[in-house]
Amino acid sequence: MHCPFCSAEDTKVIDSRLVADGHQVRRRRECLHCHERFTTFETAELVMPRIIKRDGVREPFDEAKLRAGIMRALEKRPVSAEKVELAINKIQSTLRATGEREVKSAMLGELVMEALKGLDKVAYIRFASVYRSFEDIKDFGEAIARLED
Repeated sequence: MHCPFCSAEDTKVIDSRLVADGHQVRRRRECLHCHERFTTFETAELVMPRIIKRDGVREPFDEAKLRAGIMRALEKRPVSAEKVELAINKIQSTLRATGEREVKSAMLGELVMEALKGLDKVAYIRFASVYRSFEDIKDFGEAIARLED
């Protein structure tokens, strides 16, 4: 690891801890040359499957796009950031667990709806109304009735 202060190559690890529910390692390091201390984070590089859109276009999984969609549905709703992060991590874990190189966007949409159903019912209805292209009030009523069952 190069020192960010003097660019020396020799650094030593002073302390290591698991963070982010064990998905990351936080390391405190010290440069052996200038003796400055700094922190690094280590995460496993996991390959996410590509997403096959409805029109057949394939695109890489985009965590920022997933987060933005969930946050849009949760706008002005009383849901903690920790719960949102746990939901996003669970969706990503489920996608990786399929073992597939490509998954259909419909599967991702269903995973998001399940996560939102557990987080906030209003956010679930908001997302479902856009995702399923509700045409009128009857569609909302049917979705709410299914939610109550």
